[in-house]
Amino acid sequence: MLEVNRIREQKEAIITALSKRGLQPQATLDQILALDDRRKQIQAESDVLLNESNTIAKQIGELFKQGKREEAEAMKARPVELKEGIQALKEEMNSVENGIRDLLYTLPNTPHASVPEGKTPEDNEVYFEEGEIPKLHDKAVPHWELASKYGLIDFELGVKITGAGFPVYTGKGAKIQRALIAFFLDQAEKAGYVEIMPPLMVNEASGYGTGQLPDKEGQMYHMQVDDLYMIPTAEVPITNLFRDVILSEEDLPVKRFGYTPCFRREAGSYGKDVRGLNRLHQFDKVEIVVIDHPERSYATLQGMVAHVQGLLRKLELPYRILRLCGGDMGFTSALTFDMEVYSAAQERWLETSSISNFETFQANRLKLRYKGEDKKNHLAHTLNGSALALPRILAALLENNQTPEGIRIPAALVPYTGFDIIS
Repeated sequence: MLEVNRIREQKEAIITALSKRGLQPQATLDQILALDDRRKQIQAESDVLLNESNTIAKQIGELFKQGKREEAEAMKARPVELKEGIQALKEEMNSVENGIRDLLYTLPNTPHASVPEGKTPEDNEVYFEEGEIPKLHDKAVPHWELASKYGLIDFELGVKITGAGFPVYTGKGAKIQRALIAFFLDQAEKAGYVEIMPPLMVNEASGYGTGQLPDKEGQMYHMQVDDLYMIPTAEVPITNLFRDVILSEEDLPVKRFGYTPCFRREAGSYGKDVRGLNRLHQFDKVEIVVIDHPERSYATLQGMVAHVQGLLRKLELPYRILRLCGGDMGFTSALTFDMEVYSAAQERWLETSSISNFETFQANRLKLRYKGEDKKNHLAHTLNGSALALPRILAALLENNQTPEGIRIPAALVPYTGFDIIS
């Protein structure tokens, strides 16, 4: 969430930055500043009435001490009036503050200066590319056919017991899934992250804290009786561990990671691009989360990108890194790098990870701060990334490693699977 003081001080810069997202926010910013002006007026008026009330209370007390009961009683009417006035101002203050908050909730984060202009995924910038595109044999097929042929994933059984987008992993398919999770967890731990096993449901405050609400409310599974949401990513519960927390500057960076199933409605998804594992309502993912000092956060972001690159190299997958344009970037992000792996059988790139710096946007919502050397509290920077999401990684592994003899398992995974080929 943008800060009101920043809007007041950097209004034109914010307008320019948000134009990268295709937005024209001036009217909203003007409304916020007008409400903030009224908020300051209310506070000043309230202070005047409160001071008068306190002064009269002291005067009444003195009169009673002096035995001037009639004079004291005569003055009692004014404090009642003042109390009513203060209460009316308090109610107006609540209304104004809620109005400011609701308007701030409609504004996305301002893009970093390096974010390219653009409105669609086609405008994203290819930042880096590595790995050789596999050349498959003549009878190569996409992963959903491989899954059926080798008994790895049953998509129809998932439809039977739940619905489309909820696959059932069986046999070696389940073993590979478990192997990938363990591999990603081990690599995150080696990189210095501390493991968290969070709840799979969060309350409304947590959804607002990390920015899923109100922006992505329609994409989250909502259990209305208990007013809880199934998590779309472990980012939400892990980052919210630090809601309303003041860290010491010496504590930074805070590095956490966790494995969870993730749940997304993916409303409106259809077509050939959602076949098989390409788009699911439930999937597994290992997430890395960092809370860091503003002066270091972009170096930290590069370190997180390098961590995910290392995973993809060890899995022997060709990949590329995209710097997302303003129009394709998430609501809360200041800068996002997407990692894509090449799917040889589908002959296209598949997104497998997003790594983002949110700067102070989430921290402002979360009231997540650190105490600096100046003994003052400052908003921290929050970052997170997929390391990694499993479905499209598994799809690319199956497709890219298929041979006439079977599906080869990358060497890094063999200690986890216990087999080096599926035949």
